[in-house]
Amino acid sequence: MPFFGLASGHGSVSEQDGMLLIDSGVNYGVFNIAMFAGAVGDEDALRRRLATAGQFYEQQKTRWSLWVCDDLITPLRNRAGAIFAEKGLRRLTEAPGMLAERLRPPDRLLPEVECRAVADAATRADFAHATSLNFDIPFGTCKLVYGGEEAWRHAYHGFVGYWRGIPVTTTAAVVAAGAIGIYSVGTLQHHRRKGYAEALVRQVIAHYRRETGIERTVLQATRAGYDMYRKMGYRDVGHFSVYMT
Repeated sequence: MPFFGLASGHGSVSEQDGMLLIDSGVNYGVFNIAMFAGAVGDEDALRRRLATAGQFYEQQKTRWSLWVCDDLITPLRNRAGAIFAEKGLRRLTEAPGMLAERLRPPDRLLPEVECRAVADAATRADFAHATSLNFDIPFGTCKLVYGGEEAWRHAYHGFVGYWRGIPVTTTAAVVAAGAIGIYSVGTLQHHRRKGYAEALVRQVIAHYRRETGIERTVLQATRAGYDMYRKMGYRDVGHFSVYMT
């Protein structure tokens, strides 16, 4: 997530009162991300942390989103939704957190996808364009976030999958805490259900497995990708929700 605080060159990453606060420098809520930096024990603590986030983004004059791992609010699950609503936060989406100690072999013949790291203006533009279409985000916003060079120099690495020279799918990866984290998986609409995303994800994981020796991978699944991940060997280990102001 700190990638988004580095992306535009006008953002920031900070921690205040138990909240990780990421300002992308772009007025688009999905890219301005607040997260709990640790477990939240009671309602007063939850309200205080949400107030901290609200005040921070109010100063930035931007919309923001709250990304919640349910394990961090276990004692408050029955009340948290009402408290989020009280603070003007509505649920945007939810996703299972999934883990695979080792991938299963493919159960089908996968297409030959050329994997290119996001490493120059052309691949940054292709990544931004695909993300805009796959996640219904204005291209200008995606260009501001993904088109710059600086943010890609850190832990978050992007990849574009090409089929016959055409960019059709994307993914990104972060290696940390003994696992390979997989993010930003998407395939352009007219190329879906053909195995391009799975082929690219497998290539990226194989690359980092050779480089680091790590087999374990983690991700947050969308509804569209859930069945694919199950077939690849992932299992549910947690639950995440995203709320938007």
